[in-house]
Amino acid sequence: MEGKRYRVAIIFLLFFVSVVQGTNNQDIYNAYILNNMPRWKVIIDQIETKAEKSNELLIELVNYQYGYIAWCIGTNHKDEAQNYLRRAEENLKLLENRRFALSKVYGYKSAFYGFHIGLNIFSAPFIGPKSMASAKQALTTDPDDFFGYIQMGNVQFHAPSMFGGSKQEALKNYLKAKVLMEKNIPDFAKDWNYISLLSSIAQAYEQTDDLVRAKLIYEEILKYEPRFTWVRDELYPKLLKRLK
Repeated sequence: MEGKRYRVAIIFLLFFVSVVQGTNNQDIYNAYILNNMPRWKVIIDQIETKAEKSNELLIELVNYQYGYIAWCIGTNHKDEAQNYLRRAEENLKLLENRRFALSKVYGYKSAFYGFHIGLNIFSAPFIGPKSMASAKQALTTDPDDFFGYIQMGNVQFHAPSMFGGSKQEALKNYLKAKVLMEKNIPDFAKDWNYISLLSSIAQAYEQTDDLVRAKLIYEEILKYEPRFTWVRDELYPKLLKRLK
């Protein structure tokens, strides 16, 4: 009888954790498409207060921190970015020490090196190669992990050509990531990482002067998610002006 109650309790706990994580994912998705970054920050801070975090919750938290830091840098909130980057790197170190999801760990390392460059452009010659090496390590560890291709694409998109940058190569890696996400993630269209990836693909098409394909991707995004304010109100209208 005790054993049965124990098993029921474990099943209930696992169900509760999955529901909580699912709620976090939905809330983060809505915050992303509606540009509600104060809500995004609240979710991160709430997860951080938990005394015990499973590996799954910890890597979920790192993903949310990754998105929030990118937004902070993009909007010139550098002090905030540095604060959350420090926390994210501490969480990532825990995951690396536990040998959990190492391909993603290396992918986030690549991204975080990129964030350091965003905070101090003069560090690029020293940190840039580390970002590239970590992206390569992510792909070597798991060639079927979409996240490694995203990070390799990001490195190639932002790096100068003399340091291995290439918008065309970035686009190829983004497209590989798209195929893998659509193949392996059941509800990819409601994942903020997927919508963000589509936005990167569209911008890469723009940067390579393939405006027709960029338009098709923006329209694909708005078909999935017509509420996505960044694409609906900024990126797509700007492209339409270029096409006139």
